[in-house]
Amino acid sequence: MRKAGILLHISSLPSNYGIGTFGKEAYNFVDFLESTEQSYWQILPLGPTSYGDSPYQTFSAFAMNPYFIDLDFLVKDKLLKKSEILDSQSLEAEVDYERLYHERFKVLRIAFDRFDLNSTYFQEFLRNEGYWLNDYALFMAIKESQHSVSWAEWPEALRKREEHAINQARHDFKDAINFHSFLQYEAYKQWYNLKHYANEKGIQIIGDMPIYVSYDSSDVWTKPQYFQLDENKLPTLVAGVPGDNFSPTGQLWGNPLYRWDILEGEDFAWWIDRVKSNTSMFDVLRIDHFIGFVHYFGIPYGDTTAERGKWFEGPSYKLFESIKRQLGDRQIIAEDLGMITDKVRALLKHTGFPGMKLLQFAFDSREESDYIPHLYHNNVVAYTGTHDNETTTQWFKNLKSRDLKYALEYINHVKGSKTDSLIKATLATVADTAIIPMQDYLNLGSEARFNIPSTLGGNWVWRLKAGQIDRMTRIKIKRFTKLYGRTNPFHKSK
Repeated sequence: MRKAGILLHISSLPSNYGIGTFGKEAYNFVDFLESTEQSYWQILPLGPTSYGDSPYQTFSAFAMNPYFIDLDFLVKDKLLKKSEILDSQSLEAEVDYERLYHERFKVLRIAFDRFDLNSTYFQEFLRNEGYWLNDYALFMAIKESQHSVSWAEWPEALRKREEHAINQARHDFKDAINFHSFLQYEAYKQWYNLKHYANEKGIQIIGDMPIYVSYDSSDVWTKPQYFQLDENKLPTLVAGVPGDNFSPTGQLWGNPLYRWDILEGEDFAWWIDRVKSNTSMFDVLRIDHFIGFVHYFGIPYGDTTAERGKWFEGPSYKLFESIKRQLGDRQIIAEDLGMITDKVRALLKHTGFPGMKLLQFAFDSREESDYIPHLYHNNVVAYTGTHDNETTTQWFKNLKSRDLKYALEYINHVKGSKTDSLIKATLATVADTAIIPMQDYLNLGSEARFNIPSTLGGNWVWRLKAGQIDRMTRIKIKRFTKLYGRTNPFHKSK
């Protein structure tokens, strides 16, 4: 069944408090999706962001970002007074993560001080999520006491999790542990309320799960045996990808790599927990860097580029057969962009997961691309571009003249917006699902690019302005969606 959706991260929603939240504007966006006949809302990972502010580098594979807690809901629950959050206002600006870091937790601490820790719902949350929450809350409490430095720089007893030091920390930092547990309780509660609202409207959420976790995370600190670390618990090899036309020296991500042999020996229990959590949190789960499960690129720790990296074999079929055996069928999208080999294609076919096709990758006048639409089949998800790409308006401006001529002729562009023409070509493909970034529907340029891979600073900060999605944009989106037979089937069945 043909469906359509829009890609927009939570952080990019308008709000009065410096970053998008799970609040009123998120509910308004769901209403907008319903009114334009969309079936999906795709977002990025929801974890608490660490150095660089990337949602793909987080302090936990299970936790949510406290910045997404809507402060107005806390006022409604009588945990905050409106006057107490005025200092955190930042209207219609790009996200200022440094300001959030210094201001938001002070406001959330006020709410925590009024919260009843004996609440039945809170205690139930602690029991249900304790398998990851206990370690995460302790990790964050210790990190605060150590001036937020990486756990690699903590005192040796804490770094190595010696029993006496951990017991002492649980005693000394009990209040901070409760605070971070409260933040997760509020974030989870608000998220699941929003998801329920979306589902009631016939909108499914496509979430995103990075293949790797950050070195400075509760996951690596508590389970170092699952990662390629040396005797000092420093990485031996780190993740990235080799050089290509976009990045000649490759991309150095820096995440520690897995000890897949150890994980397999435990029937991938940690991965099963992770997939189970994420497929409960979202209706459909996009798994980032699917190629890395077949073969992954390992770069010596300490290198400044990916040039000395080497390829290694991943768990491939074993992991996904274990997931299916233990969890049954889950709706998963495989992010298979990059160097596709026959082994990757075989695993994708074996799992039955849809892969991804980007029209921005399709138009190389020198050769036929795997991303050219006439080669698509149904079981793929088609995009103009993703959060890592230029906006389509920017992309057209930067295309080489021969590639531009090829693209415009292929999509039969005559006049008007070239971006709209590429959107229509994406929606017209045979792909069962087509997802369009919100920036493209708004015909925005370089000012609205969300991320430039392998760069630090200036990423992840773009936000919608209140009222930016005007009546004509709504009409256009609904018209395009209907034109290519992608209207939401839920509305017909109601």
